[in-house]
Amino acid sequence: MSFQRDPLAGKIPVSLITGFLGSGKTTLISRLVRHPDMNRVAVVINEVGEIGIDHDLVSQSSENISLLANGCICCSVRTDLQETLRDLFARRHAGEIFDFDRVIIETTGLADPAPVLQTLINDALIGARFRLDGLVALVDAVNGLGTLDTMPEAVKQVAVADRLFISKSDLASPDTLSTLQQRLADLNPLARQGTVVHGDLAPRELMDLGLTSARANDQTLRFLGESIETPVTETGSAGRYLGDRPARHDPSLRTLSLRFQHPFSWSAFSNALDLLTQMRGPDLLRVKGIVNVDGQPVIVQGVQHLFHPPVELDQWPSQDRDSRLVFITRHIEAEVIRRLFDVVGQLGLGSAQPVGVSPTG
Repeated sequence: MSFQRDPLAGKIPVSLITGFLGSGKTTLISRLVRHPDMNRVAVVINEVGEIGIDHDLVSQSSENISLLANGCICCSVRTDLQETLRDLFARRHAGEIFDFDRVIIETTGLADPAPVLQTLINDALIGARFRLDGLVALVDAVNGLGTLDTMPEAVKQVAVADRLFISKSDLASPDTLSTLQQRLADLNPLARQGTVVHGDLAPRELMDLGLTSARANDQTLRFLGESIETPVTETGSAGRYLGDRPARHDPSLRTLSLRFQHPFSWSAFSNALDLLTQMRGPDLLRVKGIVNVDGQPVIVQGVQHLFHPPVELDQWPSQDRDSRLVFITRHIEAEVIRRLFDVVGQLGLGSAQPVGVSPTG
């Protein structure tokens, strides 16, 4: 198994903004494109006209791209996302548009975010130029609980997100807001929560959510969902990490955290993961973690049956040398995943210690 020294270096980070209908995505985007910190950012949306960009903000416009006076680029999706991203990069390379160094993509309210994430994994040209930075989901404070109860798309948007923002929090009662916050924490224990009112959000809140480099630092731990301040015990296990928290029962979604105290060979680990994705790929909503591969730390992350290329870190981000993985799944019993890795352990290829089987919802 071989890795580039820093496979993420030089790639343009891509942030996805999702949320069910009425969650405030258009309001957020219309405020973002006016923010001075959005210079050198390309914003990909479904229709430029929907966000109501004032004509005095537009310095130049073509059929599907508007260049704003602050250096922000608004681009509407004409055919599919892959073609749009290729076209943006080609125009950037040719000097036809600003030399943007980040992309923010707004998905439709009914969109399953998984195919968008998979586009960044599956397309070789896009994968060579762009990298996923993170997925942000907006949830309506007033209607969010009802939407989560009735719309599976909204549940999935929340489940795979790296960051959650509750919109219209000023219109909801304190009890409703508190109940929604707990519901979101149960659905996605990895994602930090925040609130946004009238789309007023600093762009930095949407950025640098993912793995930015193969050089290990505090951001690596945040990406993994671990607390920088969490002490490691004498046995090498952290008391709280990777979504290890209680949750209310939900019949479909589960969060399972596993810790492995012994190193893997890459072939053993990848074969186990391949088997899991072949059996239950569509219901494996998200996987994220750090794996000890023959003593070296390797970051893995995936959505359903597709995984980003593994990234070997230059060093461990903390004193903890255990492999730690979190699985967010739908309709997969925790025992299925545990038994699979127990087999790996019985073969002497790693010993699984489940630390947080959490039915979520």
